Amino acid sequence: MTSRSYAEYEAMFDLTELPASVLDCSAGGSSFTAEAAARGVDVVAVDPAYELSMPELVDTVRRSLPVGMEIIDANEGRFVWTWYGTPQRRDDLRLEAADRFLQDIGEAPDRYVAGGLPELPFEDGTFELALCSHLLFTWADTFDRAWHLAALRELIRVSSKEVRVFPLVLQGTGDPVPFLPEVLDELDGVRWEIRKVPYEFQTGADEMLVITHS
Repeated sequence: MTSRSYAEYEAMFDLTELPASVLDCSAGGSSFTAEAAARGVDVVAVDPAYELSMPELVDTVRRSLPVGMEIIDANEGRFVWTWYGTPQRRDDLRLEAADRFLQDIGEAPDRYVAGGLPELPFEDGTFELALCSHLLFTWADTFDRAWHLAALRELIRVSSKEVRVFPLVLQGTGDPVPFLPEVLDELDGVRWEIRKVPYEFQTGADEMLVITHS
């Protein structure tokens, strides 16, 4: 249950400004929702982990903090530190994000909805922008092509303008996802493009998928 910061989201999704309503799916322990809400955005985070009790959630977030470094250590040479600068800065961002997330979910629980792809508990077109970080394509060795297609269609359904997905490579190794082109070819009624972003941590993971409603 990764705790990513607002600054990381800005870079990963090349966010220059936010629309009035945003969905973060699956948000984990990110502080994006808390910080976007503080900027006046109508933002909702969704994640299956939000079914946990508060003590369980705190424990899960705290135990998840070192997991990312274990993946990095297991794939030495597949990561670059240009954006973060140092491992310590990355750790500091994650710790601050975790604290902000836990504070916000305690104070504003309505912003955090238990649920997950490929079936979300929202009406059609609820959000102008839907963001999906480090789930689709990242875990293509766990979720198959059919799941990815259903998940993308669901994100398209609950958004009214745009969907952004990052990254587009496998976690750890940074290898390409073989079925990515096939999945994109099956998306009907939308336009899509693969766009460079000002963020790279896994080597070669510097692109996001942008899907726009026609």
